[in-house]
This record gives sequence, structure tokens and C-alpha cells, in this order.
Amino acid sequence: MDNCSALHVLLMISIMPGWLGGDFIISKKQHEIRSSEISRRSHLRVRRGWIWSQIFVEEEDPTPRKIGQLKSDYDTGDFTIKYILSGEGASEIFKIDEYTGDIYLSQRLDRELKPFYILQAQAINRSSKQPVEPESEFIIKVQDINDNAPEFINEPYVSSIPEMCPTGTTVIQVTATDADDPMFGNNAKLIYSILEGEPYFSVEPKTGIIVTSWPNMDREARETYLVVVQVKDMLGLTGGYSATTTVTISLMDVNDNGPTFQHNLYTFAISESAPVGTTLGRIMADDGDVGLNAKMNYSLEDLEESSTFTIQTDPDTQEGIVILAQPLDYETKRRFVIAVEAINENIDTRFMSAYEFRDRTTIKITVTNVDEPPIFYETPYNWKVLESAQIGTQVGTVYAKDTDTTNNAIRYSILKSSDTRQMFKIDPSNGTVYVANLLDRETAAWYNLTINARENSDEQLSSSVSLHITLLDINDNVPTLSQDYQPYVCEDTQAGELIELISATDADDPVDGHHFYFSMIPDKHINPNFTIRDNQDNTASILARRSTFTQHDRTHYHLPVVIRDSGSPILSSTTTLTIRVCACQPTGHCPSGGVEVSLDVSMQILLGLSVCLIILAVLSTLMLAVRKYKTLRQEKMATQELETVEFSEKILSFVIPDTESTQTVPLRHPRRRERKLCREEVTTSIRMSLRHSHLIGPEDTVFQQFIMDRLAEADEDPYVPPFDCMHTYTFEGTGSVTGSLSSLESAIFDPCMIQTHDAGPHLLPLSPWLGAAADETSF
Repeated sequence: MDNCSALHVLLMISIMPGWLGGDFIISKKQHEIRSSEISRRSHLRVRRGWIWSQIFVEEEDPTPRKIGQLKSDYDTGDFTIKYILSGEGASEIFKIDEYTGDIYLSQRLDRELKPFYILQAQAINRSSKQPVEPESEFIIKVQDINDNAPEFINEPYVSSIPEMCPTGTTVIQVTATDADDPMFGNNAKLIYSILEGEPYFSVEPKTGIIVTSWPNMDREARETYLVVVQVKDMLGLTGGYSATTTVTISLMDVNDNGPTFQHNLYTFAISESAPVGTTLGRIMADDGDVGLNAKMNYSLEDLEESSTFTIQTDPDTQEGIVILAQPLDYETKRRFVIAVEAINENIDTRFMSAYEFRDRTTIKITVTNVDEPPIFYETPYNWKVLESAQIGTQVGTVYAKDTDTTNNAIRYSILKSSDTRQMFKIDPSNGTVYVANLLDRETAAWYNLTINARENSDEQLSSSVSLHITLLDINDNVPTLSQDYQPYVCEDTQAGELIELISATDADDPVDGHHFYFSMIPDKHINPNFTIRDNQDNTASILARRSTFTQHDRTHYHLPVVIRDSGSPILSSTTTLTIRVCACQPTGHCPSGGVEVSLDVSMQILLGLSVCLIILAVLSTLMLAVRKYKTLRQEKMATQELETVEFSEKILSFVIPDTESTQTVPLRHPRRRERKLCREEVTTSIRMSLRHSHLIGPEDTVFQQFIMDRLAEADEDPYVPPFDCMHTYTFEGTGSVTGSLSSLESAIFDPCMIQTHDAGPHLLPLSPWLGAAADETSF
């Protein structure tokens, strides 16, 4: 074998696994290539070759230093040979002295990043530029140090075991790794131990398997255990690294609890534009059990509306997922109320009845419009402000926000109908409410305002909220008597006797309630008649200071009463009571007529004079009216005598006694006074006439007397027709023996022949005939 072949054999031996503690492994393909070259070159006879030793570099050493040397056996030290280095890291990490073949390290190495480097070396004659040695390959190996701590993988570690399990039950295995070289020393050799969790659990030192070491662990006593496991490299020797992890171990229980909803009502909101399959939200029934015992199924119980929504059970969280199953229409239906039931999958009747493994609740789903108006952060708002607050005082701030993605700016305003008196104003940009007018709690103790919030957008969507402002009272009203008292004192009242119990009122409303104090006006002279006693309960008693009051001495007394309140500042008022003297009944009661409202003598005189003057004025007015009436009547009568007598178109023919001639004279109606009969007279007359006409005959005495009475009435009444001295009646009777009743045929009395004055050859007065005055009727 020549020198080159021997060199390659040495290289192959140096890179074999386990050589000098190294862990470099050449791939099968590279090994085949090297073997072929060795086989090919073994037939050549080479007298000289390369000379070097295996090169090792310790990782993480930052010192630049010489790490080895390459040399050809042709090198005689005259520097005629030039050494050239190429391959991985040449010139950057590894540099070679071209004259001596010394190799230098210029950078820090990390075995975890690259455990070895393969380089090629050449030796060239400087004069002929010809190689004196064939290109050879060699390896620089990075030697490991313990510079990495172990790390747990697959964290976090969570496991569960049945309660009451026996000792030695496998719980979980924890695993750690170390980036150091496991083939070099103990740097990567790990060992496990328990730091926390004993005596309940233990761990296998080499495998990391955690097992139970305490028998019959009870979940009701303790459900979760936190076990801290430590891992160390270098087999736990001093100077090694370590790491810890926490293993959460839960105990599984039997199914002795049913599902329970924490709320009776769950509310969800969904936009009408939401597509089918949208998740509205989740509900969950709590179950004290875990694992399979806590698994449950949800179902919708309302058949009418359950078709719009469905509910599914999340297998991981056991939550009920409410999902939209049909399209929504805001204008058609805006709210859904559905009952939901949860029931355990695994029912164990050894611990509870089947009914106890289920529970029910209600979900309310509200459908919202696509674009939502602003939403107030608080609803309603309740504020308080002193009634003495000045104009411009800030009361509070309302805040609304556009929950849409556009997040438009909001402008605020007060609805005018809710604040007609404009007592408040609001900043349209920030919603701050100020006092705009003087407040008075006694006029209005509170205000209910409606605040509008409108978006600054094309749609100008708006919403409103109620603002309730309560006015806090200050003491700005004086106390007064609660009513108009009319006290009286009986004549036989004794000293110290109660006259009247009075109370007070105040328009203010103090927090601690009203406290009134009653007293008399301070005076140097003590009131000899009455006194006031404060009862310390917002009432006062008026007492008689002396006995025996009489109306003869005095009819009434005046008593000023001072009332003070307990506010800040203290306000007071003075009211004068009029106490009248009364002649009371034996029971002490003063009748309505018993209290004489007496006036002063001057007042009585003034009242009498006033009555007299009124009577004189009325009498004077009546006398003037009567005198004027008489004057007008006389003027009217004189005028009637001078008027020309009008002739009637009617003609009356009659024979004048003592003559045989017949005269024809015109007949005229007399001027007669209107005489109106009352309804009772007319009704009585008609009824009497009818009764006698139908029930009594002409021969009856009553009937005859009736006729005679009516005849006398007709003769004496000049104001009834006919006006030619002939009288007609409703019924004269049939077959009357008296003959005609007409006054024209009477020979005994002919008033027409009596003349009162000369009326001319063709005019005869009929007034005496009819019994009327001469100025009323004439022919």
C-alpha cells in the first residue's frame, strides 16, 4: 500500500463512530466513494504523502488560536511549497499558513449548529506551480461541552385518573431533551425526580413516568393536584443543569350531579342581515361532575319558533351553541323566546333520579336592524341638583356612542316637549347638561327630560334616553299655619284651658323632616289673656291665661303667633289669630249662631247709612218713573181725542125708538185694551163649558144659572166681541123659553140711544151703550 492509500485509510478510521469519543458518521455514499478511491489509488506507488493529526476544536471557545497543522513530507522547510485550504469554513472560520501549513481558528463554534467541518488541502510548488501532493480531504470535529440545560417537551402536562384508584396507577409520562452530545460523557444523560406532589405521586427516575403512590384518593376531598417534576442532566451530578415542569392531575368522579343553568333567561341579539349558520352565542349548564359524567345534550323545546334556530353541543366545552337556521326579517319578527333543555348523556340512577339529570332555561333573541342608532352608556340617567343652582351650573353629562363600524359623531339635544319651560340646556357636541333657568323645588320638584342623540351621517339615526333630575331642597320658604284657624273662647272658660291646637306647614322639604317652634312676640308686657305652649311635635297649644270671658266686655281678641323652622338659615313668620268670645253650649260646643261676629260701632253706623242711601236711591228712581209714565199717558189720551174717526165698512141697521125711520150708520171696532187670559182660566172655562154641554140639559138649574152668569159677564165686559152690542155664546141651548139673548132686541135697556156728544148727523157714539169710555169707542 502506498502513502496516499495509507493516508485515506487513516482518515476513514478517524471519522468512524466512537473514535476518540467522537460521534461523526460518514454517509454510506461517501464511504463508497472513499473506498473506491482507496482501491484505485492502492495500485499506485507513492513514496511520499501528507502528515497531520486528527483535529478537535472545543465549542464555545472564542479565543483565536492554532488548532492543528497540515504538512507534506516533501516540505524541507525552505518555503518552496505553498499550502492551500478549501472547503467548509475555509478562509472564514479556518485559515492556513501557506508557508508552514498551520491551521488557525478565527471564530467561536457551536456544536449544536454544526458538529464537524470537511475541508480539502493542497500543496503546490511555488516555482513550477505544480502540486507536490494530491488534493486531500480531512475533518475538523467540534467537541461538545455541557452548555445546554434540559427542556421539557409537550407541555403543559394535564392528566386525569379515576378517584379511588390503586397505588402504582400510571398517570402520565413527562419527557425532556438535552441539546448536548449524548455520546460524549454525561452531558445529555437525564434523571427525573418529584419536587412537589409527594406522598400522592412519584416518578420513575429514568423514564419520567408519574404513578400514584397514595391509595384511594377522593375527588370530593380534593379534585386537582399540581405535581412539580424536576429533570437534571449529568445524571444529577453537581454542576449540571436542571428544569422543572408542573403536571396538573385531576380526579374523575362518578355521575352524582345534574346540569344546572345559572340564569333563567339568556338574551342574544342578531342582525337581520346575518346569513344562515351564524352563531348567535353560547349557553352552558354547569355540572359538578367532570369528564363523561358532565357531558350533556341541548335541545329547543318551543316547536313554533325552534325551526328558525338550532342548538348544538360543543363536545369540548359542553356549551350549547345557538345557530341561525332560517333567514330573519326585522320587519316581520323582532323577537324570539325559546325554551332550552339540557340533559346528561350518561345517567346513573344509583345516585339521583332520572328527572334530576336535566334542567331548563329560556333564551330571548332580539333581531336588530342593519344600521343601529347610537346607544347610551346608561339608561335612564338619574341626577340631583340644588334648587339654588345658578344659571350655567353643570348638572351632568350623558354619553352615547355609535356602535356601528362607521362610529359617526353624535349630536345631542333636549326634546322640547319634555322641557317646555327650557329649564335646562345641553352642549350638542359633548352631552353636558347645564341649568338654563332659575329653579324652584316648590314649583317643580323634579324634571323628566328626554335626551336625543343623533348621528352625523346621511341616515341621521337617533336614539333617546330618559334623564330624571331631582331638585334638592334648600330652606327658602317661611313656615305658615297649616290652615285658617277660627278659634273661639267660651265665656265660662277657666285659666289653663285649651283654646286651640295649631300646627304649621312649610313648602320646603328638609332631609330630616320639619321641626317647627311656636312662640309669642316678645313684649315687655305679658299677655294677660292667652299664652302659647310649644308641644315639641310641630304643634302648639293656645291656652287661656285667665277665667271668665264675656261678650259684654269684649267680643274678640288678637293673638300674634311666631313660627320658626329648623332650616339653615332659620326662617320665621308671624300670624295673628282672632279669638272670638262665644256663648257656648253646656257641652262646650259653640253653635254656628253662638259666635257673634261683632263689628265696631263705627262700622255699624256706616253699614246703616249705606242701607238708607240705597233705599232712598231706589225710591227716587221709582217716583221719577211713575211721574213720567203718567205724563206720557195724558199726552196719548189727548192725541186720541183729536184723531179723525175712521168709518168701518160694516153697516148696522136698526130702528130708533119714537121714530119710524131706519138709519144706516157705519160700524167700527172700538179701540180696546188687550186682555190676556192666563192658561188656567182658559182651561177651566173650556172644561166647564164642555162638561155642562154634554152632561146637563137646558132645563137643569145649574145650566140656567151658568147661562145667566155668562150673560152678566158679557154685559159688563166691554172688551169682548161682538162690538155692536150683540153677544154670542158657545152654547145658548135649544128650545129656550127666554127667546133671543141679543141686546139689540131689548126694549128695556137701549144704551145706544144715549148720546154723550153731538157726533154729527151720521155718527152716533156707542160708548155709553157698551159701558166704555168716550175716548175708546165712537160712531
